[in-house]
Amino acid sequence: MSSLAQVARPLRSLTRLPKVILLAALLLVGAGFVWHYVFHYYLHYNPADYGPYWTRRLGLLMHITSGMVALLVGPWQFSRRLRQRRAAVHRLMGRVYLIAIACGSTAGTYLAVTTTFGWAWGLALVSLALAWATTGGMAYFAIRRREIQIHQEWMVRSYIVTFAFVSFRFLNDMSPLARFGPSGERAVTLVWACWVLPLLAAEVILQLRHMRPRSRKPAERVAA
Repeated sequence: MSSLAQVARPLRSLTRLPKVILLAALLLVGAGFVWHYVFHYYLHYNPADYGPYWTRRLGLLMHITSGMVALLVGPWQFSRRLRQRRAAVHRLMGRVYLIAIACGSTAGTYLAVTTTFGWAWGLALVSLALAWATTGGMAYFAIRRREIQIHQEWMVRSYIVTFAFVSFRFLNDMSPLARFGPSGERAVTLVWACWVLPLLAAEVILQLRHMRPRSRKPAERVAA
């Protein structure tokens, strides 16, 4: 048994490597987004830089600050090592993440219903805020019922919606799509696409995982 355990440990390390790389990439990209887009409003607190958001600047600051916290805290919730070795820290960061979503989605809804960019833009933002609050709320409800796997799956969906703010900026500002169509129509389309399409892809992957054959000898039993 001990020899099997010695073989299993490096194999588990190799299988964890892609996840570590992915989480590191999410943190790096999220930090870049915060530096480029969020800090701009902190460093340029004036009507010229805020534009039509100046009269609603408190709502905007609440929204982007909450989104920043959720964006940077979220990836740590997927760390198995943190969950196993620092359970109290994991729970605290989870609470911070969910509170940030509650505040951010509330402020986002306020900005959406008071927008000056038209009803289509407002509806897209309300839907995004609703998806953000719903996925986070379902993750909270699942963990309160001790449904760990369901909680983890809803956390995946939740962070996909959280990351939609980064996806939208990339698609609208830096990708080849930035050159297509009227800016207003493009922005409305991308607000939907930045979370609906990734959420659809994630749902397919999650459901395929449920349908795959169960292993008769899990790694935990081999390692024992």
